[in-house]
Amino acid sequence: MSAGPPPLRYTGMRIKRLEDPRLLTGRGRYLDDLGLPRMLVASFVRSPYAHARIVRIDTAAARALPGIVAVVTADDLRAVTKPLAPRLDGRGFTPTAWPALADGVARFGGEAVAAVVATDPYVAADARELVTVEWEAKPVVASIDQALASNQILFQRRHRQGDVDGAFARAAIVLRQTFEHGRCAPSPLEPRGILADWDGDALTIWSANQAPSIMRTALADALGLPHAQVRIVSPDVGGGFGLKMQVFPEDVAVAALARRLGRPVKWLEERRENLAAASQARAQRTAVEIAAAADGTVLALRSRVMSDNGAYHAYPTTGVLEPLGTASIMPGPYRITAYEFEALALATNKPPLGAYRGVGMTMGAFVAERMLDLVAERLKLDPADVRRRNLIPREAYPFTSATGYTYDSGDYPKALEEALAAVEYDKLRREQEAARAEGRLVGIGIACYTEYTGMGSAGFRRRGAVEVPGIEAATVTVDADATVRCALSFPTQGQGHATTIAQIVADRLGLALEDVRLQRVDTAESPRGSGTFASRGTVAMLGTAAVAADRVGDKLRALAAHRLEAAAPDVELAGGRAFVRSIALAEITRIAYSPPRDGLPDGLAPGLEATVYCDLPGPTFSGAVHVAVVEVDPGTGRVTVRRYALVEDCGRVINPLIVEGQIHGAVAQGIGEALLESVVYDDDGQLLTATLMDYALPRADDLPLLEIGHLETPSPITPGGVKGMGEGGTIGAPATIANAVADAVRHLGVQITTLPIRPESLLGRSVTGRERPT
Repeated sequence: MSAGPPPLRYTGMRIKRLEDPRLLTGRGRYLDDLGLPRMLVASFVRSPYAHARIVRIDTAAARALPGIVAVVTADDLRAVTKPLAPRLDGRGFTPTAWPALADGVARFGGEAVAAVVATDPYVAADARELVTVEWEAKPVVASIDQALASNQILFQRRHRQGDVDGAFARAAIVLRQTFEHGRCAPSPLEPRGILADWDGDALTIWSANQAPSIMRTALADALGLPHAQVRIVSPDVGGGFGLKMQVFPEDVAVAALARRLGRPVKWLEERRENLAAASQARAQRTAVEIAAAADGTVLALRSRVMSDNGAYHAYPTTGVLEPLGTASIMPGPYRITAYEFEALALATNKPPLGAYRGVGMTMGAFVAERMLDLVAERLKLDPADVRRRNLIPREAYPFTSATGYTYDSGDYPKALEEALAAVEYDKLRREQEAARAEGRLVGIGIACYTEYTGMGSAGFRRRGAVEVPGIEAATVTVDADATVRCALSFPTQGQGHATTIAQIVADRLGLALEDVRLQRVDTAESPRGSGTFASRGTVAMLGTAAVAADRVGDKLRALAAHRLEAAAPDVELAGGRAFVRSIALAEITRIAYSPPRDGLPDGLAPGLEATVYCDLPGPTFSGAVHVAVVEVDPGTGRVTVRRYALVEDCGRVINPLIVEGQIHGAVAQGIGEALLESVVYDDDGQLLTATLMDYALPRADDLPLLEIGHLETPSPITPGGVKGMGEGGTIGAPATIANAVADAVRHLGVQITTLPIRPESLLGRSVTGRERPT
């Protein structure tokens, strides 16, 4: 791999970009583009307090405004809605109930307490300002320390594997450190929203939700409706990043309003609402101890993972996601056999933590990789050598981690060497020494990580998740004109599903990619499933759409064999034709829908359609090695990423273009997380970063060109050997950048233990508060 783009590795399939052209020409149909006759719009009155009792709500002035149709509070919805109360099997879980509108008490600043419905969005916005609420402020829990002191535990789990105490007793060195990660906001380009229509008998919802089947279940249960009376339709999605896999009280409220008023109701979230009231991420403190031998071999780990969960469990994920994800993945791709942890989710007066790209795993990688660098520093070893001595060798797979995960395949030693060779690591170190002699603060960071992907029901049940089914499904239909429709159980949120599905299905049916069309998810027509999240899409496609296409292909071969008077196994499908001797595939497909005089072959029914349900076999484990070069401005503390390279292993690569697009986006988010993004609250639980002027997202000039290499170690447990990879860059980049910055300023006595890394922390004080030596 050189500084330029590496060669792309193909798998034998035809590679071509095939996205819906409407998304490139401004003809996409997002939620904001949708409208229905007699449609109303909703706007929410939100709590200005982090914790307060609602004494009285006066809606008279708002109701009097022309154009206002209704103003409702919890009193109006209590009898017709149930709170969102996700469940978790297993010990240590304390449930919460998140009502459609705050009922008696608001538990975080921004929680919805009333809903205004109007004929016009501007009227609705004006009216919400006229709703007056009398409040009685209550004590606020705004930090992990306060939550621990008051025993506000929503989830607690402990785990021990191996002789941890013995390993620490015989270790040459023992290091202890505490790491923190600030809150992040997923911040999709398109915020949340919903359009609900009640026709008197059934509820239809248009939503950019990532998990339509889960949303249908949640809304049906919250509204007391049979599942068959709730339909979810997915329009185009303007980004999700995990935020939109969840169901929120606003969704329940808008659906209830449409049912109550007998008219369609739409709500579109404003950016301030998104930053204040949507689920957030990270918000964690981890205290960790590491025991190592004199040569840098890690003997054992201990960790206590504490997450600032917020006031409620997010639906359906619960507060388990961050702390248990971090704790369970912390051993990473290393031969660490002795490990114990305690994972805690703590209730605070903030919005709940939820799914966000790399959830839990980002903090796990950050902590583990920083500790490996501290081991290298203490033992005066090169960070690359410490990793060489600890990485799981390829021949050791499948490998059972100290937390019980079975890593199915990987070759991290090779990935490490390829990544180091790509950046000419030894030369980089010499250049760093020269730069430091000139007074420049240049650092090199390395991080290795593994991520669980492609998780099915067994993986979710292992965590205790109840509301996430784990299955997926696909229906493949070949029409009479030899074009194909494919309906999945999960929508696309920009990952290139239309391209990937076209490749998979067209390859199996011998058709052109343009002949395959991915339909929008509509729960009235699409098969039931779980959703698009947690890097499951590719594994799901190979387990469902590929199998369904194979079944339809078998039927096509049988029909062609009958027509051509040949044996079905001798028939080949390619180029839109069926071969023993050539016959147009469209001629065969017409027969399936309009049988000839002598009928269809025995055992074949009309039609060309197959639906396949699949319980994903994972988790399967992807991973990568990242290397970054940064420079810190000694005057301002600004960090510039000079170079960034990585070698990714996601099993068999179906479409390199899409894989690399996912890597680019994820690394961009990871760099933003490492250096810029932080949701900040004061001691009273008041949000201080309420706009994108304050919450700093990464810009193009914050990012380097990426050098990407691919290593393929096929999974032995998934169809086609594929693995998920959509979150990897977000997992690896923060740890890599943190190690690089720490390397740049280590000689100044500055420690990097907190994300994001603020420029001021690199100037006068370390991020742990210790004065810089003079």
